[in-house]
Amino acid sequence: MRSTRRCASAATALALASAGLFLTTGSAHAVGSAYAATCSQSRLPLPDPVCTPGAANPDVTQSTIDSTICVPGWTTTVRPPVSYTNPLKIQQIGEYGYSDTDTADYEEDHLIPLELGGAPRDPKNLWPEPRYGDETAASKDSVENKLKTAVCNGSVQLDDARNAIATDWTTALSSLGLS
Repeated sequence: MRSTRRCASAATALALASAGLFLTTGSAHAVGSAYAATCSQSRLPLPDPVCTPGAANPDVTQSTIDSTICVPGWTTTVRPPVSYTNPLKIQQIGEYGYSDTDTADYEEDHLIPLELGGAPRDPKNLWPEPRYGDETAASKDSVENKLKTAVCNGSVQLDDARNAIATDWTTALSSLGLS
């Protein structure tokens, strides 16, 4: 067990080093200007639509929801491991130019959630969503759950729910008449 942890730590360190980043006490630090801010924070709590436009999982369609997203526990079968999302989160914290680089202050979140058939590993669908502010990552989670329920009970079409949450998750429920 101990050697497994050591190997995992070494693999993470190698991935971060090759990405030009160091992880120290939960913070991402770019080396040089490897990750200069290229994404805007101006729309927070929404992501920059150029950097994070969202992406859908092609295996999830209106006709497959009963065998995918509407099956309890299905998202755990497609959720990417932290060994994938943590290095991406560190890279994107730099790309968004966040002054707070403590990785614990962000959730590497799917803009189109897995609950609605968002693409699990596509960087266009993932972004470091702040856990602080008026509208936090936790606030978005409740919207995701309500939309999934509406899709699975047939009151909202899958594409409409995806479009609403990708456009503006803070107004997605009201735009679909669900709030």
